[in-house]
Amino acid sequence: MKINKEHIQNTNKSILEDHNDNFDFLANKLTKNGHKVEEIISKLSEFQVAIPSWALGAGGTRFGRFSFYGEPSTLEQKLEDVGVLHALTQTAGAVSLHIPWDVPSDYAAIKQQADSLHIKFDSVNSNTFQDQKSASESYKYGSLSNTNKDVREQAIQHNLEVIKIGDKLGSKSLTVWLADGSCFPGQNNFQTAFQNTQNSLKDIYKGLPEDWKMLIEYKPYEPNFYSTVIQDWGASLMLANGCGEKAFTLVDLGHHLPNSNIEQIVSILQLKGKLGGFHFNDSKYGDDDLTVGSIKPYALFLIFNELVYGMQNNPQNPDLAWMIDASHNVKDPLEDLIQSLEAIQEAFAKALLIDQEELKAAQLDNDVVKCQEILQGAYRTDVRPLIERARLNSGGVISPINAYRSLDVRNQLIKERGRNTVATGL
Repeated sequence: MKINKEHIQNTNKSILEDHNDNFDFLANKLTKNGHKVEEIISKLSEFQVAIPSWALGAGGTRFGRFSFYGEPSTLEQKLEDVGVLHALTQTAGAVSLHIPWDVPSDYAAIKQQADSLHIKFDSVNSNTFQDQKSASESYKYGSLSNTNKDVREQAIQHNLEVIKIGDKLGSKSLTVWLADGSCFPGQNNFQTAFQNTQNSLKDIYKGLPEDWKMLIEYKPYEPNFYSTVIQDWGASLMLANGCGEKAFTLVDLGHHLPNSNIEQIVSILQLKGKLGGFHFNDSKYGDDDLTVGSIKPYALFLIFNELVYGMQNNPQNPDLAWMIDASHNVKDPLEDLIQSLEAIQEAFAKALLIDQEELKAAQLDNDVVKCQEILQGAYRTDVRPLIERARLNSGGVISPINAYRSLDVRNQLIKERGRNTVATGL
């Protein structure tokens, strides 16, 4: 299914007048308070978030997976789904592939399809957390950290192959996430595991093209529950520094112990020029991979406050890679992704309303009450008309969820693909 301009115009027609009224009211209020409304809208229009190829189907848990009808079973169909998201939201202009699930059979055709949908290829992701049928070695006891040199070499070669695949598609970064770790005390020597990982990452780093980045992800637990080799941002930062200037830390919002101060983490990483990118999701208990902003919207806003400050004041940090990493166990995956995109844009828009100079002055005066008032004043502002206007200006719809449902997208996908298709990756 492909959404065209006529679809978009028809869905916007009935609610355009209400949008204009809401936008004019908010824009006038913000302008009186000294905000440059058009500048904010321009930044929202430019902000693009990559959709992970593995999240276009239903997720699941170790107890089971309930498939969604009409799931994309091929890379071509996954690109079609990202195209639907981007046509509606004008915010999903990139896709992040997971190898070996999404290796193109025809690179020229895939690139042509992506170009027609105005989609770029973001970071490519390697997979050494499960065994592949053709593999000669097993990752049961780790991959890049394994005590067996042959296993480490297999994992290194896989990552180098992923780089080659991404390079053919125009990607500029490799994301490395390891499930390596231990379930019991004494199972691993921590120092040996860490050093093996550092040496393996250095070998992968040597294969990076000159204009590429390596993004090193971290996670405190799961699938191993006693230790993970890259357990926190400090371990990731040490490994990145050990590789070189093209290696960075990647922050997944779900990969933290409860109540971690993630906004402080991203702030320090930006100061050091080592924040490479983001995986957006939300959680109540652990790595729940829930819809962005569905549980802790204020925490997401505080993170974006630090990100906006860093983007304005830390030129030593590169442009960030933005990506959603979520699991849709009970929702239509495309609707869930639309809600996540909306939440990300909302947090970003609210952070753009903060007068950073005023906040800095209040901080220097130790005016704690004023600092809170500035932050919460921005957070309490309903910025949805700004996001709607940014979508309109870019050719998208005012209300993506309502448009998705009125266009009956899921049933159209079922008609095209059938009820028994299964997406790979989750």
